[in-house]
Amino acid sequence: MRTLDAKPHFTEHSITISASPDAVYDIISDVTKWPHFFTPNIHVELLEQHDAQERLRMWAFANDEIRSWMSSRTLDPDARRITFHQEGPPKPPLLSMGGAWIVGPSSQGQVLLRFTHEFTVVDDDPEGVDWLTRATDRNSEAELASIKRIAELGDKRDQLVFSFDDTVPISGAAENVYEFLHQAQKWPDRLPHVSRLILEEPDPNLQVMEMDTKAPDGSVHTTKSIRVCFPPTKIVYKQVTLPKLMAAHTGHWLLEETPRGPTATSRHTVTLRESAIEDVLGPGATIDDARQYVHRALSGNSGITLDAANSFAAGRKDI
Repeated sequence: MRTLDAKPHFTEHSITISASPDAVYDIISDVTKWPHFFTPNIHVELLEQHDAQERLRMWAFANDEIRSWMSSRTLDPDARRITFHQEGPPKPPLLSMGGAWIVGPSSQGQVLLRFTHEFTVVDDDPEGVDWLTRATDRNSEAELASIKRIAELGDKRDQLVFSFDDTVPISGAAENVYEFLHQAQKWPDRLPHVSRLILEEPDPNLQVMEMDTKAPDGSVHTTKSIRVCFPPTKIVYKQVTLPKLMAAHTGHWLLEETPRGPTATSRHTVTLRESAIEDVLGPGATIDDARQYVHRALSGNSGITLDAANSFAAGRKDI
């Protein structure tokens, strides 16, 4: 939505994709999967959904800064078009932002996906215009490339992308389990597989975490994650520095009340890097081998973390 008397600026980016129009539209319409598929996106909370209308909050990189905003979207599956606008108050230099995703045919018989933006800047400051243009260009190009890559996987996507949960009952107070998971800077002293961890908090409930993890074979893997915290029940994360075998890794820690009592769940969603499978696991290794290897490694570390968090909560005495 444009602010009155502010000069609008326009960008348009596009890409051709060898996939069906419906497959492309499905990717852009399911915003909850964007953090896993799109490099710049960290997390999306779908707040409201009524017919063709959605309201959401998004966390994403913009020129290497982590920013968060509210957006409204209108979905038109018949036209394969989605329009959006950010809700205020935006963070300067942005004054307003809107745009559209448009799925149509290309001249080569492929799908042409267009991604348009219209934005205004506080006082139309040239530096602000330049900052927003660079952020829009960078993210649009990354998101379009991600959509093309995912859509062109076809049926193989179900093999390379998979999710799993590990759930344990909580014997102590759930808020103490959350405290353990939230205070990740203490993990090197509390978890045997974590040898180093640096935690920064640029904003409340936003964490940047760099961690060295020891594998059973003695090797050490360095990962970097962005975590968005929703006290006292949920922490979501996205790895932005990944082990060689994974092209994407997102997940969450979730505390819930169930009919059988409180539980803690670790969820992982992984996209395998097919080109690295034989390099990591040896000649002849398959996608199924890689799925089992990654599942076993991540589930093992999550289980250790959940058990330690549960023990911490069970032994914690309120003062």
